[in-house]
Amino acid sequence: MSNRNPARLYVPPRGPRPRLPHRVRPRRRVPLRVGAAGAAPAAPAPAAPGTRPRPATPVQAWRELAAGNLRWRTYRERHPDETPAVRRALTSGQRPFAVVLGCVDSRVPPELVFDQGLGDLLTVRSAGQVLDEAVLGSVAYGVLELSAPLVLVLGHQSCGAVRAAVEAEATGEPLPAHIQYLADRIAPAIDHSLAGDARVDATVDANVRLVRAQLAAEPDLAARMASGRLAVVGARYELTSQLVHRLG
Repeated sequence: MSNRNPARLYVPPRGPRPRLPHRVRPRRRVPLRVGAAGAAPAAPAPAAPGTRPRPATPVQAWRELAAGNLRWRTYRERHPDETPAVRRALTSGQRPFAVVLGCVDSRVPPELVFDQGLGDLLTVRSAGQVLDEAVLGSVAYGVLELSAPLVLVLGHQSCGAVRAAVEAEATGEPLPAHIQYLADRIAPAIDHSLAGDARVDATVDANVRLVRAQLAAEPDLAARMASGRLAVVGARYELTSQLVHRLG
């Protein structure tokens, strides 16, 4: 017979563990998954267009456009200023940092080719960047009322309006009435030193320079240019490379 202490051999009977009262029962923490059904909404982003620095000078504005174009042509777009917070903030006003006067061509939308978003650009578009009172007034609004420091006249490769003007002059055949209006205003820029496609291509550049000069001659814009608060710049977009480059 063993002489061990029987108390050391005692094993308490097994059974269900007592449940703690609900009010003190430990609660298992579940990580919050964004977008999960029933999850709490995310905290709103800062409700101001200034979530990124806004160019305040002509040089800064051009650099921002050039950087955006680099992202566009290298397929690294950021699609900035599209958040719900920015959309809400823009209901109270706008501060575009550049006015872009471009062509109506569907292949050259300024917000895309410069990778900009809501409230960044004031875009004015007419075939061949042709100026009339409505276009001129729209550009002036962006400068005088919204204080944009840069006006960019943006032409592009293979402009249909320029080609129509060049071919109409060469053949003498009139265009439909409203299109003839455009051609008549592009005609002073036609480069007669070249022929064929080369003439069209050279006229694209010459037309940008013509429109840029017309804008720079406007007294209200010229005054801002003289004080350094505004630059009026000509540029061209290449459909083949998606590059925007300045024209001297």
